[in-house]
Amino acid sequence: MIAFFRIIVVFIAFILITVCSCVFCLFRLKNTNNVYVTAYFMGRVSRLLGLKIELRIPDEVKNLRSVVYVANHQNTYDIFTISYAVRPHTVSVGKKSLQWIPFFGQMYKLSGNILIDRKNTTKAMDTIEITAKNIKEKNMSVWLFPEGTRSNGSGLQPFKTGAFRTAAMAEVPVVPICASNTHGKIKLNRWNNGKLIIELLPPVYITEENKTNIRKLTNEVHDSMLEKINEISLESGSAYPEYKKIVKTKK
Repeated sequence: MIAFFRIIVVFIAFILITVCSCVFCLFRLKNTNNVYVTAYFMGRVSRLLGLKIELRIPDEVKNLRSVVYVANHQNTYDIFTISYAVRPHTVSVGKKSLQWIPFFGQMYKLSGNILIDRKNTTKAMDTIEITAKNIKEKNMSVWLFPEGTRSNGSGLQPFKTGAFRTAAMAEVPVVPICASNTHGKIKLNRWNNGKLIIELLPPVYITEENKTNIRKLTNEVHDSMLEKINEISLESGSAYPEYKKIVKTKK
């Protein structure tokens, strides 16, 4: 019964937010804060899912304006969970097919997010250049999921290098965003689904050495995020089974 009630309420909230966002964005086309405003309300839907979100932002990140954010992509609940961490003047980069999703697709496009064709390598490379140019000219940030797809409970997947090449080209730092594990945590038939921790890590600045070995930088950021995700997942009571075994072994 709780699940039925929750699904109805969340669906209504989702439709209201997307429709209002579309109308709102029509009056503010090309405003770099459209995504932030929409994400603010989407992130609050997490309360309807029984989740309490704790957002941790280090001081050295709070005053940054132009950044490439990289976050772990877990499941479809991300729109209501990790969106809570979207910072002002930030747009995301997503696959072109998202625009065809009813309501969400129209909202996603109108709010100013960048759509890419992942099947076309040439266009994807052009998107990196265009995105880097927008970061510089519009003094904004971009948000990417470097895994390229949802992990669906299988842990942090290998990263693609696109986000890091964009940061290098735009000459801005990379800020990792780590969300604790939500796989199996949200039970629609349970009122209280506990706490979700989202923690931003200190900015990673692109050096001349990093520019010559983007893959190495990508792997280093991946490893630091993996360690933090495991740490906050354990703290929030939703650690991955493999990590629990490692922790027990260390003890």
